[in-house]
Amino acid sequence: MNSVEVSNEQLVELVNGKNAHHNLSVPILVEKVLARQEGILTSTGAVCATTGKYTGRSPEDKYIVEEASTKDRIDWGKVNKPISESVFENLYTKVLSYLKEKDEVFVFNGYAGADKKVRMPIQVINEYAWHNLFSQQMFVRPTEADLKTHQPEFTVISAPNFKADPKVDGTRSETFIIISFEKRTVLIGGTEYAGEIKKSIFSVMNYVLPEQNILSMHCSSNVGQEGDVALFFGLSGTGKTTLSADPKRRLIGDDEHGWASSGVFNIEGGCYAKTINLSREKEPQIFDAIRFGSVLENVIVDEESRMADYDDSSLTENTRAAYQIDNIDNIIVPSIAGHPNTIVFLTADAFGVLPPISKLTKEQAMYHFLSGYTSKLAGTERGVTAPEATFSTCFGSPFLPLAATEYAEMLGRKIDEHNVEVFLVNTGWTGGEYGVGSRMKLSYTRAMVQAALEGELTNAETVKNDIFGLEIPIHIPGVPDDVLQPAKTWADQSTYYVKAKELAVKFKENFKKFSNVPKEIELLGGPRI
Repeated sequence: MNSVEVSNEQLVELVNGKNAHHNLSVPILVEKVLARQEGILTSTGAVCATTGKYTGRSPEDKYIVEEASTKDRIDWGKVNKPISESVFENLYTKVLSYLKEKDEVFVFNGYAGADKKVRMPIQVINEYAWHNLFSQQMFVRPTEADLKTHQPEFTVISAPNFKADPKVDGTRSETFIIISFEKRTVLIGGTEYAGEIKKSIFSVMNYVLPEQNILSMHCSSNVGQEGDVALFFGLSGTGKTTLSADPKRRLIGDDEHGWASSGVFNIEGGCYAKTINLSREKEPQIFDAIRFGSVLENVIVDEESRMADYDDSSLTENTRAAYQIDNIDNIIVPSIAGHPNTIVFLTADAFGVLPPISKLTKEQAMYHFLSGYTSKLAGTERGVTAPEATFSTCFGSPFLPLAATEYAEMLGRKIDEHNVEVFLVNTGWTGGEYGVGSRMKLSYTRAMVQAALEGELTNAETVKNDIFGLEIPIHIPGVPDDVLQPAKTWADQSTYYVKAKELAVKFKENFKKFSNVPKEIELLGGPRI
């Protein structure tokens, strides 16, 4: 897309109105949050707010406007649901009129993308001061010089207390998250969950960056002492944040990245970490990063001491902290680096059958990238103990406007071009499925990942798993040899093969949706059954 400034009289009137505050400093925003009683101050100086009815994203209420210039590019379906231009225009006018009547609105001008050559100027307009503070934590902040020439190429308008009327407004519910690529606007209403702001811009970047031949990725990234770069892909609960926060390596970013012709860059300027059961002992970098200016979401705070209780999930398991990446000491500044040397796909296999680490061919890498496998546990539901296989395309399907194959093909080309080594790492169960076996020891996983990143597995001797076709190293320092071969950890190997075939069938069933993927990807990359 060409760079164009969002142009609309009503929007300009709102942004330039007397009630609009522009790029307020963090201390002033904190004061606003407290004065407006939107949140409270915790013992570490962070602001804590609750999000009411919605404590997570609302994927069923997310839409993309069906427009002439983009309708043939969008991968329409369950994730990317179309909505008409007339519905968008009607809501757009209503939301702007609603915000104009507010005593205060808050405007943040900044960037998506740490690489100045390709970053996108964005504008975020918020009804809540705490949402604006959140935006300052999450996106790349401008300098004074930047603000003099800043022209937003995309605008997010968030009005949580504006609720749609489905019968009148054409939405599914009171909540809506609508992206218009022609209007270069994201419209959010009916939800106080701040993560919608962050993820809507990520969805936009997943459309914009591939047009510039840049692969957008839902992953964390770090760089070693020799300048070697690693990417970590993985869904929630697989250890992406934990494994990328390595004291021996500097963090580039924890969630969203672009891979351009010059290398990798962080799309964000902050981190949005889960905080349930957070402790200084387990994750010191995250724990200590939550200080003045940071934003806590739905975390229970003691009324007297104002100390956060990260073990309390009474509001939600999805408690969160948003903080500037600068709050972590061990980072690379700016958040850019060279081309990846190593890619790690993380999965938490509750069936206990995938190897703890295996080296992938390019075809296997594309297959597992498209599959995006992990497993969800049903332990919170009484009487349900079986794990559930979960597949999220490219490890980020809710945020991909384009066909998954476009991202996978770009990944395959970049793996070839830069001779990248790719590994599949199972941080899940060993010695049996969930309820029988045990979770893989973190010390073993760290040793395996370290060996991969340091090139120790490049020419290592391997043995092939006969069901999944994965090459498994036979020896890694610090890890018992038998642990590396999943079948050997099971008391009954015949049961292992039954479970392994069950999972292989699930992979094959899931892959049927990729009808336009070259056959060799499935034949050479998928299970051998």
